[in-house]
Amino acid sequence: MARAFLFVLDSFGIGGAADAERYGDAGADTFGHIFKACAEGRANREGLREGPLAVPHMMSLGLGRAARTATGLAIDRAPLIASAFHGAAQEVSSGKDTPSGHWEIAGLPVRFDWGYFPDTVPAFPAELTEAIIREGEVPGILGNCHAPGTEIIERFGEEHIRTSKPICYTSVDSVLQIAAHETHFGLDRLHALCLTVRRLVDPLKIGRVIARPFVGETPATFQRTHNRRDYAVPPPEETLLDRLTGRGSKVIAVGKIGDIFAHRGISEVRKAGGNMAMFDKALGAIDDTGEGDLVFANFVDFDTEFGHRRDVAGYAAALEAFDRRLPEALSRLRPGDLLILTADHGNDPTWRGTDHTRERVPVIGIGPGLKGGDIGLRPTFADIGETVADHLGLAPGRHGASFLATIGGHARTA
Repeated sequence: MARAFLFVLDSFGIGGAADAERYGDAGADTFGHIFKACAEGRANREGLREGPLAVPHMMSLGLGRAARTATGLAIDRAPLIASAFHGAAQEVSSGKDTPSGHWEIAGLPVRFDWGYFPDTVPAFPAELTEAIIREGEVPGILGNCHAPGTEIIERFGEEHIRTSKPICYTSVDSVLQIAAHETHFGLDRLHALCLTVRRLVDPLKIGRVIARPFVGETPATFQRTHNRRDYAVPPPEETLLDRLTGRGSKVIAVGKIGDIFAHRGISEVRKAGGNMAMFDKALGAIDDTGEGDLVFANFVDFDTEFGHRRDVAGYAAALEAFDRRLPEALSRLRPGDLLILTADHGNDPTWRGTDHTRERVPVIGIGPGLKGGDIGLRPTFADIGETVADHLGLAPGRHGASFLATIGGHARTA
């Protein structure tokens, strides 16, 4: 039985990107710097974690060797599971954002340049701001700048509640984010506003409009909720997901995967709040798949809760929590299955600023019956999607190349 499970540890880069200097990220290494901080006792937090980074199950799949492939630095030489494979991948898409990374993983590199808003105040063109106010039927907007999400809600949350003006902000990514109170402004109203803004920013090639609902009444109690929703541009070509659903296979999207692909090529969406709840959803999806199906899961907390907040101890603890759950997924694998763990970009919590970092990503995994081994440095994330396509019996796509033969697999008819 050929099934495939693709788990994206959002932002878990492993350094070494050949073009990192172009993005101001030369030397960034999410995994390497977390590993070092833990080894040196700089990632201890009472009641949370202490000591060296403990991710033995990912190490047994070759995470340490993948990091060495990416950077040349030896991190760990733990014994490998016999059928495990390991390597790294270099992104070729323009940018270091979520859609680019995920689309490339799914076999579609982004060759065009996204639109971005300048790091000025105001950040948005006057005509866009006027259109948001007019067509969104709001009394005005707050923010209109580059800002971290939690910080801008603390700054403008009370004024937002008082005036009903949504908080609109951006970052170095191709994104326009809108924060609004779930009850005072209304969740449905926020989602409707985001749909309007999505249409307004299409000519500007903005990758995503993101709804950022929050609750609380004061800066001390404001808290973003798990009702986030991303409104993304649809991929310009077919992705692995389109190819699978087009031939009748099931694609179960766990987490924000559905939003990232504008719900195209998706059979079913399963969401939850937090990595561990998301892991539960992923396990349930594995149980519900059959011949030729794919589970595509995103674990977003690594990025939003720890990478952007530059929380080294929190990121390390989240990796350890994920690793403790990994045997539950491994125990569900059957002969003919393929599980791949990877990432969409980096977000080094030791790095300057609060934005993503341009890094290579791990490509580690296992398949009962495979011989495993070293898949080396893949020149594009698209090799991941093409490997899944090959495993599930699809014809080769336009981008990337399968590494299935390298690890003892072969194309199957699904």
